[in-house]
Amino acid sequence: MLKPLFTRDQIANKVAEMGQQITHDFSGQSVVLIGVLKGACLFLSDLARQIKLDATFDFIAVSSYGAARQSAGEVQLIKDVTTPLQGQNVILVEDILDTGLTLSFLKKLFAARQPRALKTAALLDKTSRRLVPVEGDYIGFQIPDEFVVGYGLDYAERYRNLPDICVLVNDTPK
Repeated sequence: MLKPLFTRDQIANKVAEMGQQITHDFSGQSVVLIGVLKGACLFLSDLARQIKLDATFDFIAVSSYGAARQSAGEVQLIKDVTTPLQGQNVILVEDILDTGLTLSFLKKLFAARQPRALKTAALLDKTSRRLVPVEGDYIGFQIPDEFVVGYGLDYAERYRNLPDICVLVNDTPK
């Protein structure tokens, strides 16, 4: 069963606010948006349209969940970026900041490439599950410790196409 948490209108309004803040913070500069596949693809697309700067995209794929509802506790790099990041304003775009393991891994990986700036935009932040002390720079919504799907977020690759963000109430997909 799915229980709505944020509607498409609430999401659109929050993404617009985040885009305005990024535009303000990097005024007159260019940014490289790095989307964390697969979950952040919808968020990155909408966020990019709200950023009024010269912006390019790249994508990285990592895995810490597989088909489970709990993080395996280990992050695996599946696909790296192809864009040179040295001297660039990099914004890592994540669907959800949860345990912090993925973000910590990615921040170390990208910091070694010497960007001018390295910031993080996460649509959702579930601070109650944090295992590693990391913070996002641009956060959409704080959420409770519930498993959420929709707007790019999945459970075993399902529900990504939902326009709203919903709580997955049980393990049996309907």
